[in-house]
Amino acid sequence: MDRLSIEALSVFGLPPLEFVDLAADLGCRRITVFLHDLASIPLGYPPFSLRDDAALRKDLLAAMDYRGVSLSLGDGFLVLPGADMRSFRGDLDILAELGVPRINVVSLDPDRLRSFDQFATLAESASQRHIETVIEPVPGLTVGDLPTALAALNHVASPDFRLLIDTMHLVRSGSTAADLAALDPHHIAYAQISDTTLQPRTVHYAEEAMYERMVPGEGELPLHDILAALPPDIVIGLEIPRRALALAGVSPADRLRPCLDATRALLAGA
Repeated sequence: MDRLSIEALSVFGLPPLEFVDLAADLGCRRITVFLHDLASIPLGYPPFSLRDDAALRKDLLAAMDYRGVSLSLGDGFLVLPGADMRSFRGDLDILAELGVPRINVVSLDPDRLRSFDQFATLAESASQRHIETVIEPVPGLTVGDLPTALAALNHVASPDFRLLIDTMHLVRSGSTAADLAALDPHHIAYAQISDTTLQPRTVHYAEEAMYERMVPGEGELPLHDILAALPPDIVIGLEIPRRALALAGVSPADRLRPCLDATRALLAGA
């Protein structure tokens, strides 16, 4: 079974129908979705909103059915200071309509305990719609490393609240493949792969994470060991934004094809 997905961050706001065709043309059967466009760099894509455009949702479902593509993850859920995650119930209804099996959440609220409580609120609402929730440890955010993410799992205490492991964030936050291998495999629901150097390449971590990652195997991360430590049946999402190439006019297919080939080779070796 091909376990790969193309993450929406890798395509810089490519509209959903074009994204489906891109994945299918590359032989990839899964993509992730934001409910609105992330026009983070000027590539000329038209804006879209799956939240507001029911016709687009209908067309997306038809396109996925026709091309044999499904959604692996709904992204963009943020815990913000003072916000109540119950406000996302409408978004969860839309994602359930689209057949999303899981959503990803991170926290920008510095209050750790409140963040954990809001994770629980979101996870309960998602579970009611048969959607699981994954938490992604990201250096610099409230849940910045694996131990803090595990504390969140213990606090929420739900089988539908699990971990998303991003290879860049894992290593840069100080954890190893051995740390993954020591976990209960059920704790890990999803992974995102990219490569980078062990030392930062930009002053701001988010700049590198959001815009410039490397083809798997071209950096310094121990990807073979990490993949070998992950559960063998989870989806591996390619979160490999390459802004310089995109701005130079390199197409999404040409940016992503080497990433897919390299990841498939790594998985075969692992």
